[in-house]
Amino acid sequence: MSDVARLAGVSTATVSRVVNGRYGVSASTIAQVRSAIEHLGYESSLVATSLRRSRTNVLGLVSHSFQSYTAEVLKGVMEALTQSGFDLIIYANSDLYGTYSEGWERRHLARLSGTLTDGCIVITPSGDMRSNTPVVAIDPARDSTVPSVTADNLAGSTAVVEHLLALGHRRIAFIAGRSNLEAAWLREEGYRRALAAAGVPVDPTLIARGDFNPESAVPLARALMDREDRPTAIFAASDGMALKALDVAQELGLSVPGDLSLAGFDNIPESALSDPGLTTVDQSVYRLGFEAARMLRSLVNGNWEGPHQIVLPIRLVVRGSTAAPRTP
Repeated sequence: MSDVARLAGVSTATVSRVVNGRYGVSASTIAQVRSAIEHLGYESSLVATSLRRSRTNVLGLVSHSFQSYTAEVLKGVMEALTQSGFDLIIYANSDLYGTYSEGWERRHLARLSGTLTDGCIVITPSGDMRSNTPVVAIDPARDSTVPSVTADNLAGSTAVVEHLLALGHRRIAFIAGRSNLEAAWLREEGYRRALAAAGVPVDPTLIARGDFNPESAVPLARALMDREDRPTAIFAASDGMALKALDVAQELGLSVPGDLSLAGFDNIPESALSDPGLTTVDQSVYRLGFEAARMLRSLVNGNWEGPHQIVLPIRLVVRGSTAAPRTP
């Protein structure tokens, strides 16, 4: 402020009045101070602003890691915050695909809530989310009580397996996600229900336990494909894991979908760009971010009147990675 005052030829008190929108400053002086601020690239301190006003007009987007899924969520969040008066801080672990260390949500929220942000969106939290500011979860943990946005994971998973069954597949493997997430549990439940409805027994040896980390699918997919009684189709609980399974199939010389059909869940941009294109469930990841930001913005302003949980519809997207199994 001293630098701005010096350049504008006014007192620091005048700069303070201009920055805080107070009365008693002429239009010409306001223009002079704003010109100096623009020239110097001056920005007010978020921490100082929050201490003075009890508001920062900044929201947080908190994630354990930054993946393609997270990037699509971010696009939706930014769209919802356009011209809203809120800025956004993105906070994630420094490692790309680190282990999901216990309590990461609590640590991240403790660093952001109150002094830096007025509220946070947390992507796929699995633990405690105590905070003194509003929190909205995207794909929350099972039994979560915080406001949340999710897709109809049960319907999406059921649609994929019904598609594979309609093609003639009966040995359908499943690579699951993190079991402590509601989305992962519902996707596995959809897999089991669709098989049961078709009269196909669930083979526990065809269910592999991943964690949504794409790399976790590599040894699991390899083990499934190396079996003498290899499944004719693999459904992975996320596109990231499904695309890694596609890489494994190609390394092993297996034709997709000739030797093996593959399907995922999310419809991230990469799923349409793979060769062959990946059959998947479009859960509108962009929309998840948009609705979460809209909800959080209203919660912070104290005027949210919508449901505690928003469940978005899904759409099956059939591409070239699935086909009828080869006859023996």
